[in-house]
Amino acid sequence: MTELFLREEFQQSWKGSDPFERVRSIDGEIFRDKEGRRTLRFVHEGRSYFLKYHQGVGWAEVLKNLLQGRAPVTSAKNEYLACLLLARVGLETLTPAAYGRRGKKPAAIESFLITDDLSGAVSLEDYCMDWPSSPPPVPVKRRLLKKVMTMAKTMHGCGINHRDFYLCHFMLMPKTLEYGESIEEVKCHLIDLHRAGLRKQVPRRWAVKDIAGLFYSAMDVGLTQRDLLRAMAIYSGVSWRETMINDYWFWSAVQVRAEKLYKKDMGREAPKWFVKE
Repeated sequence: MTELFLREEFQQSWKGSDPFERVRSIDGEIFRDKEGRRTLRFVHEGRSYFLKYHQGVGWAEVLKNLLQGRAPVTSAKNEYLACLLLARVGLETLTPAAYGRRGKKPAAIESFLITDDLSGAVSLEDYCMDWPSSPPPVPVKRRLLKKVMTMAKTMHGCGINHRDFYLCHFMLMPKTLEYGESIEEVKCHLIDLHRAGLRKQVPRRWAVKDIAGLFYSAMDVGLTQRDLLRAMAIYSGVSWRETMINDYWFWSAVQVRAEKLYKKDMGREAPKWFVKE
């Protein structure tokens, strides 16, 4: 079984050849090359793209993930479908230029996803790095806070949970934040969706994991408790007082998980600016 999508530029340049063979021969700036997956940036006819190539992870990797209670990532299909769905609901994400998948056995599926390069974008992890010593203007911080939490709400609302929902996976076009007056004008792309879950409705435990990961990754960027309460209100769609009462279990679970992640990765207790009990 073969699935294939080629945008016009690849249809023309790869005409008459096997797209999978063409993909295997692509060279560029490599970002990852292990566990059966290769990620790189390359230039095609003067334009920059990103390639994620899955050559088949093998049964050992599939079984290891299953024994650990994790869904194994066996192809690029998940990320391709997640990109299409997020774009459909109005979220900036990766734009597919080519996609292919062939094979039946989970351990031996060959696939690829080529997306447009996000030229000029910077990760929120890097963008916010200096905030503790050099805080941004309040309107800028509030616009970004609203943008990120609205993205989280919309993503979960359309049935997608990310599973790697950290600041480093938000790619911001900085000028749109500094000069845009509404969150619609702020361009921030959500990337790395290869592990995303796609369902009719996101289970609460997966929503907790996503939001906890996001809050954990923002713990050292100088946000205040008021910022966190504002973020909670945006995500829940009601005032922070209402969500603290009506969704207390959810936010308590987010707090516990975020603080555990922080302690595990940083080797110290999490900052005490999170939700007060």
